Amino acid sequence: MNGKRISVSLVALILLFAVSACVFAENQGAPNGQNKIGANQPMMVQQKTQIKAGNSAELGQMIQQRQQEMSQELQELGAGQQNIFKNQNRVRLAVHSLLAMEDIVGGIGPQIREIARDFNNSVQTTMRAEQKAQERNWFTRFLFGGDEEAAGELEQEVIANRERIQTLKQLKDKCDCDDPVRITMQEQIQNIEQEQNRMQQLAQAEKNNKGLLGWLWK
Repeated sequence: MNGKRISVSLVALILLFAVSACVFAENQGAPNGQNKIGANQPMMVQQKTQIKAGNSAELGQMIQQRQQEMSQELQELGAGQQNIFKNQNRVRLAVHSLLAMEDIVGGIGPQIREIARDFNNSVQTTMRAEQKAQERNWFTRFLFGGDEEAAGELEQEVIANRERIQTLKQLKDKCDCDDPVRITMQEQIQNIEQEQNRMQQLAQAEKNNKGLLGWLWK
């Protein structure tokens, strides 16, 4: 009986410290949502004027230019945001590439455009979810584990994106385009797939981290 009372008391004290620490962490956060993804709207693909390539050579030049722009953007971000953008830039670059090739892929152009826009919306969602998980303060993580809400959002987007990838692969096989364009499309598909694998691993890691209280309730 005494052992149970001690355990209950210990848990109560831990919860008290947890609430206090969480309130303190929130009060110490950046004011007015500074450094939050979404505040830097010019970073997003949809905010940029999209120019369409007229041939495979122009497409390659546009992709290279966009890579350089994204590298410069990274230098203007804080360390935390740099990690998120660096990883998810693979999808952002793929979105730019797919939109740019709309006029040189034949009749599938409109479908490619719509899929690219879906990926663009998705990457904004996943970037916010990843930042939410990353900014979970250490004490909350220690007690309660990973951010399951953020993990759930990531998993939902991964499922939807993998369906889009399959559609994109089917469209690639139907592409009335030259080999360099088809190869570029395949490269961007692979980049998107790699990012989905990373996000799935991130989501799983968040869910597997149960924290101290999760361990106590086992």
